[in-house]
Amino acid sequence: MKPKVLVLTGYGVNCDYETEYAFNLPTVGGQARRVHINDLIEGNDSLDNYHILAFPGGFSFGDDIAAGKVLAVKFEYSLSDALRKFIDDGKLIIGICNGFQALVKLKVLPAIDRNGVQGATLTFNDSGRFEDRWVRLQKDPKSVCIFTEGIEHIHLPVRHGEGKFVPRNEKVLRALWEGGQVVFQYTSVDGDTACGYPENPNGSVDNIAGICDPTGRILGMMPHPEAYLFRTNHPRWTREKLPEEGMGVAIFRNAVNFARDNLY
Repeated sequence: MKPKVLVLTGYGVNCDYETEYAFNLPTVGGQARRVHINDLIEGNDSLDNYHILAFPGGFSFGDDIAAGKVLAVKFEYSLSDALRKFIDDGKLIIGICNGFQALVKLKVLPAIDRNGVQGATLTFNDSGRFEDRWVRLQKDPKSVCIFTEGIEHIHLPVRHGEGKFVPRNEKVLRALWEGGQVVFQYTSVDGDTACGYPENPNGSVDNIAGICDPTGRILGMMPHPEAYLFRTNHPRWTREKLPEEGMGVAIFRNAVNFARDNLY
């Protein structure tokens, strides 16, 4: 059986094709389908039909108000009950870049409490400009994230103007670390997770590049795993001996394997 993946699209989401392609790779084994958010709202499709939900990157609603905010409001207003059931059923969610921004503003992440207060945000880069570069990431060894099993280091591109991760307060930040919810940190080439710009392209607190919920089943990350599926995606593929499979594939494979083993 191939776990079914809903890749959300519509209104400026523009990494949906790559995300769908990643889940459908033979080496990943998913059955992904792009679904417009209006088809969910109008009842032409249902989250109940899927095991994994992906919020891809892009510029939903032109990043009006704040990146991911309008998409989050639209989803919360029309689909909050369906989303809550999807989460309570033990299914998986991944939000990449704009998708991460939407999940944070939906309060799905970091989900440390259920009091309806947004626990963190992703705001304007410290550089004051759009950042489009490749970054190195290190996974926190205490991370409970299902998507990153077997990953220690990963090299991926970022492309965002509002990627600075800021927790609501020190209590939230401490809970993220203590609960294994910090998934990725930006790091230098020699593994320094306290590095500054440009290794940390946005100024994120504690160099945090990705977090998960307390169960490890919901992942949000700013870098783009769907943009590194083959060695030829890498900017140095003609100068370095790289594996044929890009580093991003493992994230999608882990999700599909978990869904296959646990959600049937």
